[in-house]
Amino acid sequence: MIAALFRRTVAANAIRVVACAIGLLVWGAVLPLVYSAFGKTLGTFIRDNPLLSQFSQYGGGDLFSLTGAMAIGFIHPFTLLLMGIIAVGLPVISIAGERQRGTLEVLLARPISRHTLYLVLFAAGALFLGLLLALELAANVVSASVVGVAGELDLARLPILWLNGWLLFVAFMAIGFAASVSFDRLAPALGVTLLVLIVSYLLDVISSLWPDASWLGDYSLFGYVKAKPILEGHVSPLDFGVLVVVIAVAVGYAWWEFPRRDIAAPS
Repeated sequence: MIAALFRRTVAANAIRVVACAIGLLVWGAVLPLVYSAFGKTLGTFIRDNPLLSQFSQYGGGDLFSLTGAMAIGFIHPFTLLLMGIIAVGLPVISIAGERQRGTLEVLLARPISRHTLYLVLFAAGALFLGLLLALELAANVVSASVVGVAGELDLARLPILWLNGWLLFVAFMAIGFAASVSFDRLAPALGVTLLVLIVSYLLDVISSLWPDASWLGDYSLFGYVKAKPILEGHVSPLDFGVLVVVIAVAVGYAWWEFPRRDIAAPS
């Protein structure tokens, strides 16, 4: 039954995952090309202009180094949109959406517990997110190799960056599941999850562009993904620890809440 449920989950999300994978492959190939074509030329000019230099540090990255370009791409709104389709969409649709349609009761009428359902859905989502991030990073490397700048990158650091990013999006997915098991309708579950994600993202953007508000980054989950420092060999275990704690708290809440709630009939 568990294997069948996992296959059902994969099949139900296959089109979404493939579409996101194509988008991230293309996006992952673009930024090394931009850096190679413009970043090296404009780098000196931007560094000499304090205002431009500050605004070029969007998301902790820049366009005048390969590591900086990859850092921008890693938490760019386009990446966030594609990863969010899985990190936000899957948990909300799989539980609150099924409950709203009246199909969750049918699913749970089979010999499968709510905890098992949750674990299978969570495992599938985590697998999807890991695959998508790996494809984006692979596209970065291939693109950088094609334009001849791959020598600026230490490939041994990519798995660390992958893990850091994976934990970030798994954290948002865990929050999505926590919201999904708490509501009988899709809209409030989606709204709560998106609110957490958007506020967290805005705090990170403000902290990276406004030096006096840099402290806001400590309150953003995105602030615990430091792509450029990782690619340059500076790893903070605290960043990984914070994301793990957020995941554990969200998973613990969902694990406790899901079996307690009645399954309301669809209206």
